[in-house]
Amino acid sequence: MISFDFKTLKTFLQPLLRLVFAISLAVLWVMLSATPVSAQDNTINYTNTDLTNRDFSHSDLVGGTFVSAEMRGTNFQGSNLTSAILTKGVMLGANLADANLTAALVDRVTLDNANLTNANFTDAILSRSRFYDADITGADFTDAIIDRYQVSLFCERASGVNSITGVATRESLGCR
Repeated sequence: MISFDFKTLKTFLQPLLRLVFAISLAVLWVMLSATPVSAQDNTINYTNTDLTNRDFSHSDLVGGTFVSAEMRGTNFQGSNLTSAILTKGVMLGANLADANLTAALVDRVTLDNANLTNANFTDAILSRSRFYDADITGADFTDAIIDRYQVSLFCERASGVNSITGVATRESLGCR
């Protein structure tokens, strides 16, 4: 039969329990004070919103979400839309002059008659988007993903040099 000596057991368990308690407090403190990486206090989300003729000029819209938003005539001049999501949007006649759309997702967006003068689309995804009669003077499309057909249309009218990046529009599109 096994006999227990409670004094020995208590002497052995007390430091172990203190260590477990200290580790538990440390883990709890980290969990309560940590902010998740994906959380943003000021996330901009205009999903399915009517933003017709709104003025977002010179705004910080980094990482903003504009999914299926109605943005006819909206002014984004000089705005920072880095890593923004503009998928399935309608931006007829929108003003994106001097806007920064680096690494933005501009997928299935209608940008007919839009002002894209000096816009920066470096590393952006512009797949299945439409740009009929859009002004692309000085726009930078370096390393952007653009439908081949759209690139050929851009090359017919590409001109100018982006005033911020110093890259010629034709060069950024790989025009011959």
